[in-house]
Amino acid sequence: MDVRAVIGANVKRLRLALGLTQEQLADRCDFDQRYISQLERGQRNPTVLSLHEIAQALGTTAVVLLTPIEDAAAEG
Repeated sequence: MDVRAVIGANVKRLRLALGLTQEQLADRCDFDQRYISQLERGQRNPTVLSLHEIAQALGTTAVVLLTPIEDAAAEG
C-alpha cells in the first residue's frame, strides 16, 4: 500500500463530495492548486502539518485522510 496514493484518493474523494475544485480547496488551505493536483495523484509526500491543514479545509481529520478507502467503507 502506497500511503501517498491513499492520501491522494481520500483528498480527491472528499473534495468532490464537497463540490470543490482543486483551486477552491487550495484557497481554503492556502496551498497552490498544483500542489493539490500532485497530492491527489500520489506524487507528493505531505508533511503532518500539510495533512492537518488539508483535513481542516475538508472538514475532517488527518486520520481519515490516512485511512485506506476500503477500510473507511467498512467502518461506515
